[in-house]
Amino acid sequence: MQWITTAITVLFLFPSLFCATGKQETPQPIEREHFIYYFSNPAYAPLADSILAMTRLTLKNMIRDTLDYKAKVYIVDNLDYFRTLIRGKFPDWGAGAAYPPRQLIAIKSPDKFNLGKSLSELLAHEYSHLVLAERTGFYRPPRWFDEGLAMLVSTEWNWFDNLKMNKAAVFGGTVTLRDIENVNRFDKSKAEVAYAESYLAVKYFYDEYGIKSVNTFLDEIAAGHSIDKALENSTGSNYKEFQQEFEQFLSKQYNIVTLWADTMYLWMALAIIVVIGAVLKYKKRRSYYKKWEEEEQYQSTDFDYGDPDNPEQIDDDEPWRG
Repeated sequence: MQWITTAITVLFLFPSLFCATGKQETPQPIEREHFIYYFSNPAYAPLADSILAMTRLTLKNMIRDTLDYKAKVYIVDNLDYFRTLIRGKFPDWGAGAAYPPRQLIAIKSPDKFNLGKSLSELLAHEYSHLVLAERTGFYRPPRWFDEGLAMLVSTEWNWFDNLKMNKAAVFGGTVTLRDIENVNRFDKSKAEVAYAESYLAVKYFYDEYGIKSVNTFLDEIAAGHSIDKALENSTGSNYKEFQQEFEQFLSKQYNIVTLWADTMYLWMALAIIVVIGAVLKYKKRRSYYKKWEEEEQYQSTDFDYGDPDNPEQIDDDEPWRG
């Protein structure tokens, strides 16, 4: 009868054990002036606070707004808990998400996941989404503006993004600004092009029309006007005309000549890396040889105590002779 009692106890215990191991406890909050942090690894708090404070000031200048609530920022190492936080479908290639209805940011922990970007870039990027959502209220800006502003603020654009954009422009891989609304359905390669275009479109908007026009555009969106009307009232061009302007800008910036230049720089960089590697390897080998020579001097097996000028005259390997 004892084994029956034991079996019943195990049956009751196992479900509770599985629940305990499957459930992720909410990390202890770390509260600051403008943010509340929930980190699996609390060591990230100083970095996060520094980056987000700077991003907050940048956005206040660029879109003339900031949050009137304390954003909740999660950096977690449990994938199921991450998905629970964002409450929605999320592409496998994604590393972080902003969820304005819950006033939070969720980022996969670099301790466990390969994020593809620095934690600083991700924090600034996702915080930008929260602030822009606050800026436009009940109405959403176009996805290309949302993503492009986030990339601009986080300064994550690099030479590889430039090369991707060059290839897309030359080989017909670009997408329209309207199509970027569906970026979450894209594969990773197409999504990277969409993000690059978003960055360039927002940069073009700021450079060509200025901060005042950008904020007029956002005011129009916040007032419930269509994107077409908002662009027309802020730039003088409707959506179709703005797309054409942007395509002309892209064709000047990215073409077969710039692709050739970027590719050439890539091969030059690879060649330099190979040369540096060869030099370092040669120096390392020389240091080993030198070390071996020094060791041989101290550990020589040639014990010759005879006359070095007439070594055959006295055979000191056999000292008993003589």
